[in-house]
Amino acid sequence: MENSKNFRPDPELRLMDQVRQVLRYHHYAYRTEQTYCDWIMRYIRYHGRKTHPREMGKKEIEAFLSHLTVQQKVAASTQRQALNAIVFLYKKVLDIPVDEKLEPVRAKRHRRPPVVMAQSEVANVLGQGRSGVDGSCRCEDDRALYPRNGKGYFCCPEPSGRA
Repeated sequence: MENSKNFRPDPELRLMDQVRQVLRYHHYAYRTEQTYCDWIMRYIRYHGRKTHPREMGKKEIEAFLSHLTVQQKVAASTQRQALNAIVFLYKKVLDIPVDEKLEPVRAKRHRRPPVVMAQSEVANVLGQGRSGVDGSCRCEDDRALYPRNGKGYFCCPEPSGRA
């Protein structure tokens, strides 16, 4: 469904000024404006700064996004951000629909190892610690280890009478 209140940027302005004008009209965050402008400039530079994006299309968009993945080795989320910026340029600024399905080489999402470890695994990682009777981790002097706000473990303090 087409938006009936489609904002038209001032045609007298340069392309990047038109992009900024549309982003500000739609109340995008300033950081989003900077990022989208950066991706659009990279897209234009990639194609030699000689061709206006209005004269480019699906083939050029796919070539740029594939270049990001293959040569630049960007993450999937980075490639998605670049795609969003370019689609914004064509749909909202140039008013050219990107109806065709884009099929660039996709960046793969890498699985991350789990961050959570069992108490026995923590004891093994710490090396010097050992597992207590109740399964809790213990320091060398038999004091218990406690989590420190997700930033590792520490030994509980000495009892007040043992200083």
